[in-house]
Amino acid sequence: MIEAQGLGVDSKEALPEFSEREDGRHVVYQFRNKTFRLDKAKARERLAGKRVINGLRTAELNMLPLKYPEAYRIYKQMKANHWEPDVIDMSKDSHQWNTGVLTAKERWIIEMGVGYFSAAEGIVGDSVLHVIEDNLTAAELKHAALRHIAEESIHMDSLLHMIGSLNIDLDEVTAKFSDIPSIRRKNDFITRHMPELKMGVDLTVTANKQKFAKAIFGITQVMEGTQFYALFAMVLSLHRQNKMTGVGQMFQYTLRDESNHIALGRFLLTQLIAENPDLWTPEFQQELVEFMREGVALEKEFVRDCLPEDGVGMTQADFLHYVDFNADRRLESLGLPRLSRISTNPFPWLDEVIFLRKEKNFFETRVTEYQTGGSMKNSNEDDLV
Repeated sequence: MIEAQGLGVDSKEALPEFSEREDGRHVVYQFRNKTFRLDKAKARERLAGKRVINGLRTAELNMLPLKYPEAYRIYKQMKANHWEPDVIDMSKDSHQWNTGVLTAKERWIIEMGVGYFSAAEGIVGDSVLHVIEDNLTAAELKHAALRHIAEESIHMDSLLHMIGSLNIDLDEVTAKFSDIPSIRRKNDFITRHMPELKMGVDLTVTANKQKFAKAIFGITQVMEGTQFYALFAMVLSLHRQNKMTGVGQMFQYTLRDESNHIALGRFLLTQLIAENPDLWTPEFQQELVEFMREGVALEKEFVRDCLPEDGVGMTQADFLHYVDFNADRRLESLGLPRLSRISTNPFPWLDEVIFLRKEKNFFETRVTEYQTGGSMKNSNEDDLV
């Protein structure tokens, strides 16, 4: 974790384009080609009041002086991956969908993907807005969380683009959420603790801090970080076979977004724990492990529904191992014990699909066209999440 130093941060380590210096009664911040002058006394006061929770709340989202530069870095990473669903060509997908190119198993995977994520993305967006962002008090943390929320809206828009392009019946999509037990159980599990936090709780109380931490853990590490990945891998496996490349392209961009969301959630948790060590009891740590264990069991049930039999280039056992692999990765990143002995990623090609180390195209798709001036710099997913 990067600690606050002086009036701001260790800027050379955290943000190469960021610097600060004192000038009489002012502190001068340099962001790329922009200069900001802050009253030194007021800057010290604002910095002292910054906390993940229970900090000084202000009406404006004034991020200076920065106390949490990593949150700002992740925000910029999110912005660098900005994409718009409407410009993605779905003509090839429509042809494949409506002319019998796909097998029944392959159609089922796409239907499950659209059906599940049509509800799941809404759950994430609502939870980040009403549970996480609303309780954060430092401006740069709120700033990054708001970008997270905006990206959930893009993901929901992408699902509408898929549904409209493939001419899928909207009621059938909704039914995938309400009628399939594994989907219903998975989403009920992740939302069961949210209503209380949405109503507002006293976050000076240790038990309530733990509920808040568990909500961040549940949304970003269990749901987005573990329960999304197997289905992403299935759709992108089809993409590798030159099938449903438009859908695959949108899932590829979405998966890159999810990597940033996982990183932001992990950062929020580590900072929350550092500032509130009273919540990080052995009992609470075990509670998070058991929460992940339950999430893994539900996700494996869902994987079996998505892929009841092995298909071309896809075996059920690999996806079940992938669930374990991701769950352990999320737990270990927070210093928590692993749940399994799965130490090898069964889909190492996914890192290349996400980050395109060689800037290569995948079947007429091109992720790099959406990378702005702050392009993706991570060499693999573990660097970020």
